Amino acid sequence: MSPRSRKPWGEFPPPDPHVWNTLRYRGVEQADGRAVIEWDATPEYSFHAPSGPIVHGGMVAALLDTAMGGACWTLMAEDEDFLTADLRTEFHRSARPGTLRAEGRVVQRNRRVVFCAAELYQDGELVASARCTQIVRRDTP
Repeated sequence: MSPRSRKPWGEFPPPDPHVWNTLRYRGVEQADGRAVIEWDATPEYSFHAPSGPIVHGGMVAALLDTAMGGACWTLMAEDEDFLTADLRTEFHRSARPGTLRAEGRVVQRNRRVVFCAAELYQDGELVASARCTQIVRRDTP
């Protein structure tokens, strides 16, 4: 299977409405089974705890899922796409408002399944990690 020859999904923003534009993700890197994205989390995406605002866990999981999806995308042929079949996220510490960096990678690509992993960092500290299973779909004429 040849890698995708289309533009990386992070190179040009998709048309509105789209979650990428709504949250203002930034594509940092995307090639060869790897994708890195950043997001500036604001207090509006947080809940307020006595220790200060904590970014909602669903937002953290979405960022990790997007990074793994971007990594997976780089290994798809032109007639393929994929769907996330399973997503597991582990939260190691609280994410706070500020820049979050998700680094996703493909661990193993098979004909019908892609296994991915990702880590989320804030100020150089590991905040969360995730693994997912992607199901490969092919266009059939």
